[in-house]
Amino acid sequence: MSSPHKSVPPQSSSHTADGSNVDGAAVEQAPYVIRITRLSLVAAFMLLICVSFPALGWPAALGWLFLLPIGVTVWILRNQTTVTSSGLETRSVFAAKSIPWTDIKGVRFPKRGWARADLISGKESVLPAVGFDRLQELAEASGGRIPDPYAAVPDVVESNHDSDPEENSESPRSSE
Repeated sequence: MSSPHKSVPPQSSSHTADGSNVDGAAVEQAPYVIRITRLSLVAAFMLLICVSFPALGWPAALGWLFLLPIGVTVWILRNQTTVTSSGLETRSVFAAKSIPWTDIKGVRFPKRGWARADLISGKESVLPAVGFDRLQELAEASGGRIPDPYAAVPDVVESNHDSDPEENSESPRSSE
């Protein structure tokens, strides 16, 4: 049994992702926050359990050990990088910084630690909670301002397969 209704694609509305609102003005990109996973708080809780035995056993001398899990918790909750339409906003335990897109030359990933934003001034800025595994998220959230190296690979592979096979292969010739 078929339906008498024809399928019609939905009309664009103010909440669709076409880059403009009802008036035709550009919609600002929603901020995207990259932070340390909240599952890390389990490790802070385990640290609290571990330090509680010596700290409760001799509180006068080892009571300060309770500061360790508190510090780790603050570090986990505070470190983050926010990607906005105007730039990157970084936040660490003791500082916060806003970097406009015009000041960013590129992003590099050292062997250890978090990503670094190379600035036009020659300095660099740490991007808390952004590791190499979060590069695709960062590239997508930046709206193309930071290129995704994985997105370029399929185009190269397709162009190699689309070329004429006779040009790429050499036929063995026998000399008689």
